[in-house]
Amino acid sequence: MHRVLFHDRPRAVGLGPIIDFYAHPSCARLSDMALSFTKIEQYVTYILYRITVAVNMDDTFLDIHDFSTPRCHEIPVLSLKPLGIGHGLVSMISNRSSIDRIGTKRYDIMFETGRHMSMEQTLSFVLVTPYTIAKSRTGGVIARLLSRVDLELVGAQMIAMDEPMAKRYADYVRTRKDFGNIKTSDLLADYALKALSPSGGRKHRTLFLLFRGIDPCTKLINTCGAIFPENRSVEMLNGETIRDTYADLITDPENPEKITYFEPAVMTPRNQHDADEGLSILGTWLDDEPNLVENIFYPNPSKIERTLVIIKPDNWRYSSAKPGSIMDMFSRTGLRIIGIKVHRMSVAEALEFYGPVRDALNEKLAPVFGRKAKEVLEDQLKVRLGSDSEKALINFVGAEFANDQFEQIIEFMSGQRPSTCPVEELSHPGSVKCMILIYEGESACQKIRDVLGPTDPLKAPGGTVRREFGSNIMVNTAHASDSVENAKREMKVLRTDKNACAEIIRSYISMRECAE
Repeated sequence: MHRVLFHDRPRAVGLGPIIDFYAHPSCARLSDMALSFTKIEQYVTYILYRITVAVNMDDTFLDIHDFSTPRCHEIPVLSLKPLGIGHGLVSMISNRSSIDRIGTKRYDIMFETGRHMSMEQTLSFVLVTPYTIAKSRTGGVIARLLSRVDLELVGAQMIAMDEPMAKRYADYVRTRKDFGNIKTSDLLADYALKALSPSGGRKHRTLFLLFRGIDPCTKLINTCGAIFPENRSVEMLNGETIRDTYADLITDPENPEKITYFEPAVMTPRNQHDADEGLSILGTWLDDEPNLVENIFYPNPSKIERTLVIIKPDNWRYSSAKPGSIMDMFSRTGLRIIGIKVHRMSVAEALEFYGPVRDALNEKLAPVFGRKAKEVLEDQLKVRLGSDSEKALINFVGAEFANDQFEQIIEFMSGQRPSTCPVEELSHPGSVKCMILIYEGESACQKIRDVLGPTDPLKAPGGTVRREFGSNIMVNTAHASDSVENAKREMKVLRTDKNACAEIIRSYISMRECAE
């Protein structure tokens, strides 16, 4: 019997199969990290919680057929090769009748929860320390991580530990022995207890970054770097690590064994066992934590604004330092990041978010392209068209062009055009991801937009984000709220008070426990 793992959390954003798949809320979610069968049978049918999920696999694609009837359907399995990250396509079959014709033979429950994985993908994490964040080095750290490891960033959350949680995390770190240097665990644990705990009645921001991939712990530790120089691996010698750039370890000149100052910049587990244990601790705690960190009192709170920034999908198509570099440019505003999350915008969210743009596009573009259509027709037909014809062309041809531009925006942000998206899938997480940031401080909206630059990158001044990274009016690398009122509306649409990290971790830990 094939051992394939399913999970019943359809919105666990970070736990897709070979590529992300989202079922209806009532359906089971296929959440294998990688599928590999040693023997291919003629038919395979999997059933979970009275929900049938049939998988049709061949060398190039994966068809997921989901339906809520208690009947089981046999789906031919032609052949299957071990698949890795990014291989394959997922297509939803929305026509029930086409599935019904495949067959109606009944099966007993034919799947067993367990693990049979090839090149297993797992999760690990990085904590960016309060000092690193306070020094506006967050963008540089993220740029280094995203560009140097072939891992997917599946979650991010700004957190602020209370004293009990900081102590619990420090105790966990203390028990993780680094046999390369037995002093490392105690050094990091002492640091965690002091730096992550509140001081002066105020909690401190720490950035939690969640990565998925093959052997993530080794890749992250090699990119983060060693605490002590003598622990550097061969992999760490290929360019500066994060700790080479941002960490400090100062010893007493007269007593090299005595450390007088220590700042690690980042913290990450050394192996998968430690990562799973750390994720279990953090995931349980994150369940009750807000996504926006409110840990500071401002002397003039009436002057404080919050604004929303989206680092758009074009920055996430391949491993790149761009998201971190964009954050680094925004850091010169002096504003504080109080919220962050990795998000897949649904078509419904994109429609609501960009709703105000629809009328503006129609008002701006319809007359222009309606008149262009009139000119083309007059030239081709050698006839002069009157004002009534021009109005008709504006209302039809111009309006169609404006609507097409709007659909392209929605597709760019969610991965699918509204006109091709089934109604029942409008609220499903999109196929492309972005990063949402909430900045806080005086005149936050204007400061961020000054660094962002105008909508058209070609008209943006040098030194702005869009001039540096944008391509055209649509692919312009980032969005920022243009007013406090719009920021509030946009934050509500994208539910910036919520974060999927806890759910991703919970789903992953549950999967790992079932697989053992």
